[in-house]
Amino acid sequence: MLVELRVRDLGVIEDQVLVLGPGMTALTGETGAGKTLVVEALGLLVGERAEAMLVRPGAVEALVEGRFTAGPPGAGGQDERILARAVAAGGRSRAYLDGRMASASALAGAAGDLLDLHGQHAAQSLLSPATQRAALDLAGGVDTATLDDVRRRLRALAAREAEIGGDDRARAHELDLLRFQVAELDAAGLADPGEDDALREQEELLGDAVALRAALLGAHQALTADGGALDQAAAAVGALSGQRALLELSGRLRNLVAEISDGADDVRRMAESIEEDPARLAEIGARRRILGELRRKYGDTLGEVIAYRDRARGRLLELESHDATAAALAEERRRLESARGEAETAVAAARREAAGPFAREVEGRLAQLALPRARFEVVVDGPAGESVTWMLGANPGEPALPLSRVASGGELARSMLAVRLVLGRVGAGPGDREARTLVFDEVDAGIGGEAATAVGRALAALSRDHQVLVVTHLAQVAAFADRHLVVVKDLEGARTVARVRPVDGEERVAELSRMLSGRPDSATARRHAEELLDDAAGEARRAGRGETPAGERASSRQPTGGWK
Repeated sequence: MLVELRVRDLGVIEDQVLVLGPGMTALTGETGAGKTLVVEALGLLVGERAEAMLVRPGAVEALVEGRFTAGPPGAGGQDERILARAVAAGGRSRAYLDGRMASASALAGAAGDLLDLHGQHAAQSLLSPATQRAALDLAGGVDTATLDDVRRRLRALAAREAEIGGDDRARAHELDLLRFQVAELDAAGLADPGEDDALREQEELLGDAVALRAALLGAHQALTADGGALDQAAAAVGALSGQRALLELSGRLRNLVAEISDGADDVRRMAESIEEDPARLAEIGARRRILGELRRKYGDTLGEVIAYRDRARGRLLELESHDATAAALAEERRRLESARGEAETAVAAARREAAGPFAREVEGRLAQLALPRARFEVVVDGPAGESVTWMLGANPGEPALPLSRVASGGELARSMLAVRLVLGRVGAGPGDREARTLVFDEVDAGIGGEAATAVGRALAALSRDHQVLVVTHLAQVAAFADRHLVVVKDLEGARTVARVRPVDGEERVAELSRMLSGRPDSATARRHAEELLDDAAGEARRAGRGETPAGERASSRQPTGGWK
C-alpha cells in the first residue's frame, strides 16, 4: 500500500506530501488544476520516461518519493520500501531504492509489485502477455502443474545430456585428454596430501647433513667435555652441598644437571642419526619435481591435485559408458517429449475453453461500465496456448485490437477495471500482493449518469482488496470514495502553486456540488451531493463494509489522508 508520496518541484507542485490510507481515495479538482501531476509523479516511480519539461521552472530538479508497506496493518513486521526518482532540469534522471542508488529498470521492477497505473499510461501489469496468460489460467482454473513438471524435467535432462558430451569429435577429444591425465596422475601414486611437505623437510636435512652433524657434535662436546657445561653445573651443586638454607636452590641446580645430561644425550643421538646419502637426496629431488609439475597442471596444492584426479576418473567412466548412457537419456527424452505434447494439448484445450467464459464475463462488466456494445476477446495460440492476447473492440464496426494498442485511455482504464473485477471473483490477480495500489486515471472519460455510478460502485468493490486511487471529474464516482482529496491552484506572488487538501463533511458536499453544477453553493446541487453520499454509504453497508451512516459520513468523518 502507498502510505506516503512526496512531490517536489514537479510542474506547479512546489513541495507537498500526500498521506494515503487503505480503501478508495478520490482525487478531484478543476480542469488544469494539476490532478494528473499526481499520476505523472507515480509514473516516474514505475519507470516511465523522465521529461525535463516536468521540472518546475527555476528549479534544479524535480523529486518524487513514495513509501510503500506490505502486509496486514498492525500485524508487526510490515515490509517497507522507499522508491524515489529525481529528474534534473537538464533531462537526466536518477533512481533510488530504499535509500540506495539504483537503475531506472530496478526501480520499475520493484514498483511493479507495488503499484499499477491504469489510464493513458503504459505502465500496467495487465498488459503484459505473461500476466494475461496467468490471469486467464486463474479465472478459468487452468491446471498447468503437469506441464510445468514435464518442462522442468526436460530442462534437467538437457543439462544432463550436455554433461556427458555433445558431438562425437568433442567427446573423443575429451576422452583422449582425460585418459592421458588419469594415467599421469595414477602413475604418480598420489596418496598423502602432505607428502610434499614431508619430502621438503627430509631434503633440507640431507642437503645440510655435514654441517648439521658437525654442529651437533660441537654442541655435545661443549656439554660433556672436561670442564664443560655438565661439569660446571655439577661443581655448582657440590659448592652448595651441606648448606641447609640453600636446599631449594641446590635442588634446582640438580635438576639443571639432569636436564644438561639428557640434552647432551639427545644431541649425540641426533648427530649419530644423520648420514650423508646423496642417492636419497637425488631421489627426493626427483619426486618433488614430479609433484611440482602436477601442481602446476592440476591444482595449487597436492590435495587439490588428488581431488582433480578423482573427478577425472569419474568423468572418464562417464564418457567411456557414453553410448549406453546416451541411449538411456534419448529414451527418457522421447518419453518426456511425448508427455509434454499431451500436457500441452490438455493445457491449450483448457485455456481455449476458459477463454470464452472469461471474455463474456469481462464484457458483462464492461457493459456496466458504460461500454455496453464493447467486444472483449481472448485469443489463445501456441502448442500449449501460451500465447494469450486480450482484444478490445470498444464500438460496433471497429476491429478488436490488442489492449496494448487501444488508443483511448478511458476505454483502456475501464477494461482494466472490468478485468480486475472478474479476477476478484477468484482471488487477487496474478502477481498481485495484498497491499497492491491501483491508480485509475480517465476511467470516467465520456460517461455520466447511471454509468458513472456503476463505475464508482465497481471501484469501491475493487478497493475491498486493493488500495485504489482514482482521478475523476464525476461526483457519482467520487461519492463512493473512503476519502476525498481536492487539487486547487493558488497564486503566490507571480507563481502558480497547486495544493491538495482533504475534504470531508460540508467541504466534501460543496466539492461534489461544484462537480455536479459548477456552483459549490447551489442548494439543488448540494441536495444531490448529499443524496449521492447517502446512496454510496448505503451500498457500502449492504456490501458488508461497515461504513457509518450517510449523515455521519457527510458531516462528521475526520480526514485520514491529505497533503502535509
